[in-house]
Amino acid sequence: MVTKVRILAPDYRNPIGDFGDHKLSSLGLHHNQTFASFDLREGEALKPEDLSSLKKAFTAAHKFAERPRGWIVLMGHYSCGKTHLAASIALYRRELGDDLIFKIVPDVLEDLKATFGLSSNISFSKQFEEFKSTNLLVLDDLGTQAPTPWVNEKLFQLFDHRYNAQLPTVITTSLALEELDPRLRSRMLDRRLCSIYGITVPPYTGSMKPVVETTTKRSRSKQR
Repeated sequence: MVTKVRILAPDYRNPIGDFGDHKLSSLGLHHNQTFASFDLREGEALKPEDLSSLKKAFTAAHKFAERPRGWIVLMGHYSCGKTHLAASIALYRRELGDDLIFKIVPDVLEDLKATFGLSSNISFSKQFEEFKSTNLLVLDDLGTQAPTPWVNEKLFQLFDHRYNAQLPTVITTSLALEELDPRLRSRMLDRRLCSIYGITVPPYTGSMKPVVETTTKRSRSKQR
């Protein structure tokens, strides 16, 4: 008697951007950072343990993208691949129609502060609720925000809400665990909910391909 049809499109009532993303999301800036374009750097002369850390993080990120549950934290120096993997997760889920927000942490806080302006057409509580309750939240660059009391309090409220609700969350940071706010760290260290992966490879500078001079170019050079 019943035909069941599953609609994967995001909630029509939520604002979306030019790339089909939530209006608060900056995922469109990372549209080319997919799993397929990720470089595992196997051709570089790197330490085996460093390459292993990158591969483990890649595998974990891919599994999380296939079935987002709990939290995943990607740690490491700048340009080691954290943001690429976080964006890859978000892009993978976007293709499946998930409602999600990808944002660097300082911009999350700037968006919240902007609601206090006279020209703002959205309340602080409504904006904050968007971040707290989205199906998937990707917080990039945790630790680069200004550590004011207000900032620390709002971040803890955000973390605590998603922790208690057990909502899928991706976090990247270049800080060591002991450098993070103790209250945030306490949520991230709960192994029942959160998995942490440290990436130890040096900064990625791109694959350099040798320049091959053709015979035609050499002959032209001689003629000149």
